Amino acid sequence: MSTQSEFLDSPVASRRSIVLPRETTRRVRIAALAAFAWAGSAALTQWWPNLDDWPYTQELLVLKLALAVLAASIGIAGWRAAVTAAERSADVDVGNNGDALRKRTYAETWFVAAPWLLALALGIGAWEVATAKLEWLPRPFFAPPQALIAVFFDDFPRLGLSVAHSLGLLAYGYAIGAATGFVTGVSIGWSRAVGYWLHPVLRLIGPLPATAWLPLAFFFFPSSFSASVFLIALATAFPVAVLTWSGVAGVNPAYYDVARTLGARPGFLILKVAIPAALPSVFVGLFMGLGASFSVLIVAEMMGVKAGLGWYLQWAQGWAAYSNMYAALLVMALMCSGLITLLFRLRDRLLAWQKGLLKW
Repeated sequence: MSTQSEFLDSPVASRRSIVLPRETTRRVRIAALAAFAWAGSAALTQWWPNLDDWPYTQELLVLKLALAVLAASIGIAGWRAAVTAAERSADVDVGNNGDALRKRTYAETWFVAAPWLLALALGIGAWEVATAKLEWLPRPFFAPPQALIAVFFDDFPRLGLSVAHSLGLLAYGYAIGAATGFVTGVSIGWSRAVGYWLHPVLRLIGPLPATAWLPLAFFFFPSSFSASVFLIALATAFPVAVLTWSGVAGVNPAYYDVARTLGARPGFLILKVAIPAALPSVFVGLFMGLGASFSVLIVAEMMGVKAGLGWYLQWAQGWAAYSNMYAALLVMALMCSGLITLLFRLRDRLLAWQKGLLKW
């Protein structure tokens, strides 16, 4: 009897009696469904003939099989991490709850992508059936997934050059607009004299859409590139200036009083008190300015610039190359999302005490 009780209390017996949480088993099923969905979609690509000879169908098949393997790997890795976390929690000899928590968090990170993999498998499968297999959607306005792969393979030099040009134009305009808006906002928020003169101008010109200045910009500036930089800077500067001004004006006066008591001068008050306290508002303005700069970027490139994603969209529409247009839209969405994510990472690094306060 003593031997049996000792075995029941041993870590081996506790590992055999481990029961995973219901949420974990549900996520494992979702990952398995995603793997089967991608495998089924690959079978559809392989054995259901297209109504037309679309190139890069085999590449689409390979991509689907790779995503099926990825979904299965996520399910297996997440399940193993969850089992390890449960074993660490149940093992009385280990007693390391922190390590078990890290394992559980690791398992959850693996499962995050599984529902999206399942949804993408179903969506891309339906897209392929409605275009390449049955042609329910009219051509050339709707193309199958193979057409997007063809764009990335065949037209990559032109598309890559357009992305590089758009990034360069956006960097110039956004940097100039953000710096101008920041200096303007700090000046209005700190100095009453500056606010007296600049505040009415900001209220008069700022709300106007930057695209309304297109005719004047292309007339006064020597090149379409410089005119586009001006328009992007104008769209960025207004929200940055307004939010920076609000942040500086909203600083608690007690901070200034304490600093003055310690002998701080106006330069120190601006650089070490006003600006750090206003940074949360400044970053909100930077986010808003980045979103506004994207819209102005595309319009400016459509109007006069000879390269860039806006130009590429107009070129694709002119040649009825809608698959190229969809590929450019996908690249544009990824670029915008990536830049905003980088800006959020910078904010969380500089404002560690407010990490997670703004979500993206």
